[in-house]
Amino acid sequence: MNEIAESKTLEILLVEDSPSDALLTKEALGSSSAVKTIHHVENGDEAMEFLHGQGAYVDAPRPDLVLLDLNLPRKSGLEVLQEIKADKRLKTIPVVILTTSRDEADVLGSYGQHANCYVSKPVAFESLVQVVGNIQKFWSGVATLPPNGTK
Repeated sequence: MNEIAESKTLEILLVEDSPSDALLTKEALGSSSAVKTIHHVENGDEAMEFLHGQGAYVDAPRPDLVLLDLNLPRKSGLEVLQEIKADKRLKTIPVVILTTSRDEADVLGSYGQHANCYVSKPVAFESLVQVVGNIQKFWSGVATLPPNGTK
């Protein structure tokens, strides 16, 4: 009989420019004992600084999971995804695209840049809580994550 992987607490990087979407996502994740910390940045440049431990993020931990919006200022979500997956130190971090877009080009572009998952955000809060909860449950309890190495 197969056993589900032991649940672990997650360090999550949420890359979301909408304050209301960020708040709702953090609230949806915040009640879970499987979430250690939710780090939030508002644009693509900040996301890359966080992941590289630069500037204000010099002491930032390596996240176990990145929740990435596509429509970001300064650097798009697709650009961030491309940089993560092209970097040998970062490419093993799972990246879940969590966006309002249902555009086929965005879906194909995200998977073409090696996104681990593409999820369209539902509008209703209750549905968002359920979707985000399912993402958290999968990545903390079902999936086997790569070792969280140092930067």
